[in-house]
Amino acid sequence: MIILEFKAKGKESQYSAIAEAIRTVKFIRNSCIRLWLDNKGTGKSDLSRYSKILAKEFSFANELNSTARQAASERAWSSIVRFYDNCKKKVPGKKGFPKFQKCARSVEYKKSGWKLSPDQKSITFTDKKGIGKLKLKGTWDLWRFDKKQINRVRIVKRADGYYVQFCVAVNAKEEIDSTGKTIGLDVGLKEFYTDSDGNSEPNPRFYRKNEKRLKFYQRRVSRKKKGSSNRRKAVNRLGRQHLKISRQREEHAKRLARCVIRSNDLVAYEDLRIKNLVKNHCLAKSINDAGWYQFRKWLEHFGTKFGRITVAVNPAYTSQNCFDCGEVVKKSLSTRTHTCKCGCELDRDHNAALNIRTRALSTVGHTGTRIIDPFAKRRLRRNASGDLTSTVLGSGQVQQVESLSEESPLL
Repeated sequence: MIILEFKAKGKESQYSAIAEAIRTVKFIRNSCIRLWLDNKGTGKSDLSRYSKILAKEFSFANELNSTARQAASERAWSSIVRFYDNCKKKVPGKKGFPKFQKCARSVEYKKSGWKLSPDQKSITFTDKKGIGKLKLKGTWDLWRFDKKQINRVRIVKRADGYYVQFCVAVNAKEEIDSTGKTIGLDVGLKEFYTDSDGNSEPNPRFYRKNEKRLKFYQRRVSRKKKGSSNRRKAVNRLGRQHLKISRQREEHAKRLARCVIRSNDLVAYEDLRIKNLVKNHCLAKSINDAGWYQFRKWLEHFGTKFGRITVAVNPAYTSQNCFDCGEVVKKSLSTRTHTCKCGCELDRDHNAALNIRTRALSTVGHTGTRIIDPFAKRRLRRNASGDLTSTVLGSGQVQQVESLSEESPLL
């Protein structure tokens, strides 16, 4: 499944029609949430039927395509299911109780309600909202895919205009040659990441570099009168600057993740809980600016696409444990060099990256190590002479097990 995005070009009347369609989607979703709150035991099918009832009661809802109304009810149900799942999993903190949507940004169509032009450079929305024909500007070519493969079409509103997204059902997997390399990554604030080979990638700090410009636009917003057209224009300029920063961060994470995945057969990284980390108000801005979540998301995406192994390990004590001897060497965040009594002296992040890779390899290596004696509860047993024998797979394991069965009364 891939998403193709194009910039939509149209008239002001068409943009107004899109905005009206988005408001209708918000109305249907909020109405479905209200139905769920007022009626215990409401399910997905009930919400879908309720979208039909709303279309009969309200003319503006009937103008929207039926599949778009169904998609709006599905949005409400997805928020309800997420809340139920968080309650079952006993997620700490807030469970994400479904709320009424205040600001919506998209309208989604399924198989009907839209039609591509023969040259596939424009799309026409055929419902009664009056969106009409929109020109598509982008580098992707839709002619490579069959129209039957397009499952959904979504119109998204952003600060710099409207975009049309196509959800295409294709097999995005690619086969590439094996490199025979494994790597561990330790993300940080000083460097974006440091790998187990000692290489590091600088932290771009997109938000920090543009913070002065953001303050300038924010001051212009605060000086404008609320409700005026000048304030609306100032808010739009501020939103476009934020959009630029988010795109820079996303593209940086995508580029690095693709390079790392293609260069290694196994990539290990920390299983960080970003929501908990940003509770530290001293580091929250820097952590959000780094974009660790985007980087992990693209690592897993490209790992699936190129058939690479990605392993998320427990981050506990990866910076404190010594890579050579395993001794715990406590250090504060300001201590950037790991120095152990065993003589190991490494950069703090390099030592953590080595520990991350070791944990990932130990996790993968446990696969299939108990084939010969699956019911054994102890890995080490003593033979008749009192020597220890190992049950780890190896060249002499079969002979060791046979000797144990003949000489030791334990087996």
